[in-house]
Amino acid sequence: MNTLKTSTQPLHLFLTALFIFSTSLLSAQSIKGIVRDSQGKPIEDVYVLHVLSGNHTHTNTSGLFSLKGVNTGDELRFSKLGYAAFAKAITSTTEMLQITIEEAPIDLDAVNITNDVDVLNTLIRADLSVNPVTNSQEILQSVPGLFIGQHAGGGKAEQLFLRGFDVDHGTDVALTVDGMPVNMVSHAHGQGYSDLHFVIPETIENISYGKGSYDKEVGNFATAGHIDFRTKDYVRDNFIRAEIGDFNYQRYVGLAQLIDNQNTSAYVATEYLTFDGPFDSPQNFDRVNIFGKLNYLADNGDKLSVSVSRFDSEWDASGQIPQRAVDRGLIGRFGAIDDTEGGETSRTNVNITYDKMLSEKERFKSNVFYSNYDFLLFSNFTFFLEDPVNGDQIKQQESRDLFGFNAAYTLNTVLGDHKLDLTAGMQLRNDRVTGSELSRTLNRRTTLENIQLGDIIETNTAAFAGATWFINDFMIDAGLRLEHFKFNYKDALAPTYDTQSQSETALLPKLNFNYKVSDQLQLYFKNGVGFHSNDTRVVLQQEADDILPKSYNSDLGTIWKPTDRMVINTALWYLFLEQEFVYVGDAGIVEPSGETERYGFDLGLRYQLTDHLFFDGNLNYAHARAINEPAGEDFIPLAPEWTSTGGLSLRDWNGFNAGFRYRYIADRAANEDNSITAEGYFVSDLNINYDLARDITLGVAVQNLFDVEWNETQFATESRLANEIGSTDEIHFTPGTPFFIRATLQYRF
Repeated sequence: MNTLKTSTQPLHLFLTALFIFSTSLLSAQSIKGIVRDSQGKPIEDVYVLHVLSGNHTHTNTSGLFSLKGVNTGDELRFSKLGYAAFAKAITSTTEMLQITIEEAPIDLDAVNITNDVDVLNTLIRADLSVNPVTNSQEILQSVPGLFIGQHAGGGKAEQLFLRGFDVDHGTDVALTVDGMPVNMVSHAHGQGYSDLHFVIPETIENISYGKGSYDKEVGNFATAGHIDFRTKDYVRDNFIRAEIGDFNYQRYVGLAQLIDNQNTSAYVATEYLTFDGPFDSPQNFDRVNIFGKLNYLADNGDKLSVSVSRFDSEWDASGQIPQRAVDRGLIGRFGAIDDTEGGETSRTNVNITYDKMLSEKERFKSNVFYSNYDFLLFSNFTFFLEDPVNGDQIKQQESRDLFGFNAAYTLNTVLGDHKLDLTAGMQLRNDRVTGSELSRTLNRRTTLENIQLGDIIETNTAAFAGATWFINDFMIDAGLRLEHFKFNYKDALAPTYDTQSQSETALLPKLNFNYKVSDQLQLYFKNGVGFHSNDTRVVLQQEADDILPKSYNSDLGTIWKPTDRMVINTALWYLFLEQEFVYVGDAGIVEPSGETERYGFDLGLRYQLTDHLFFDGNLNYAHARAINEPAGEDFIPLAPEWTSTGGLSLRDWNGFNAGFRYRYIADRAANEDNSITAEGYFVSDLNINYDLARDITLGVAVQNLFDVEWNETQFATESRLANEIGSTDEIHFTPGTPFFIRATLQYRF
């Protein structure tokens, strides 16, 4: 008997434990809470882990979370990059948890490999914390794999390069700020023109991005990718900053919190920048920015944000100069053939965002926006090729009103005991452009000939729906997007009044998979169809067949965390595009071309060497070719092949913050047969800041640390100089900035 009793005792204990565990699961409750920082502000995307079950969730934009299966006595853990990890023992499941987590130095150990949060966007938040942006170009350079070039000293929008695309100023990358579009359709200078200079860099809180066309909520121009910049809801430190540097550089910026309580916050930011640049003919660049934002967070989690901004800029420019003029000694590298180029632009924005929690499982998110935009640009790409007497200066001009909204409904439910998120939404964008003009001019004063002149109304409506199903460590994300465009054009140069009109519709499916192999490794496979619209004048005047040329994309990638402080991401990708855009230098416009394909790989590394020292690097390769052209004549002009960015950063070490950054682009074809080469370059920058006192910071920043002679933007252009009999087709370039140092003084209050 004693033997039998002894043998059944372990079984009895096991059954008792199983009963207790099962009972606790049945009685476990759904617990709710809100996570705030030390100033009482809600924190988004905090990772909330139930230690007992391993289940997790994340806080929403209002800092709220809900987690099932939690019982009294269980432990929850809270973590987020830039905050100290926090653990909470649950004493009651009926009360709303009020969690406060403290800010802490960035530690990559807090990066969690999960299927319900984009790890790559988490990493870019770390990048922004380690390498905060301080000028408008650095905003774009923060996106891994995105390369930029400037050829008007900061006046024009940057030229973008991504995944084998010379994106020009935005034709194949969709840019938004707080959900408001930046790209301009049917723009006087180029399709998708994206001038981001209305954003004050210090107001950026985070950046979310995606390469390819895999997001059901993003439409036009998202062929190579999309980027959304999110501004701060509040300012942690009021400050004023002054920057003084070479070439008459001056920049003054200030941020001040006006209202700050638990439910309401409001702040204002201003920026003034003036800069002559290194050019023989000063660019007289002058820009003013003002931005204000009001946020209201209701006790139930509803959130209302209103932002207003105004931007004004004007400049002179030396333009793109021909290599032969420098080689012959006619001008220096910073000289000009026509120094009357330049322009002016302005933009006023109003953006209202409203997020409402309809229920514990339902959320409605929306924003409505309005922009008033003016643009005037004088350029001379070919000098005296078309007009040997007056020269080839052109004027591009427009005035625009842009209105639209985005609305999305999300339902969090279950299917087969697995989490299922259902989303549906609508979007509207209406552009009304008056006086869209391309003219030949003389000395920015006299109009010699109108080439194009008219008014444009372009309306884009879209609807999307999708489902994201989480099956243990596997995630399936399927979506469908419907786009409809209507193009109207009133040609002011036509002999009789006539409104030209045409419509087109596109259906865009998306299908993405994620698999969490372990807590250290995630695999993903993304597929999607995207598009970029054509210019209204191309659609109507040239009767183009491909009004909404589509792109077909696939990505196969991994996110791997081999150690607590190292994250490696890789991707193999392919992209087919039904219609390319090719730059036409002699007219300063773009025109449609044929089918193209691209494939390549991305490699990214983030490594925290110590508590204060960080390394990041990105290496990108792209093979880009036209499909229907003969071999050897199928190069896509200026498509980048090899690019790399990265650097070292020192954060919060004995009052010092510093960074060394580099960017590299390899030689690439400048024309279709690769007979003209755009030279690559390797340029590096350095910045060092020291907290002299609690409220005072001194800094120095150096661009082009090793004084490299480099060409920032390059085009193969046919041109003729005033003393030449015939024309020459060769590289025309804008020289990159030489060694350039500036000092900074900042006061916090």
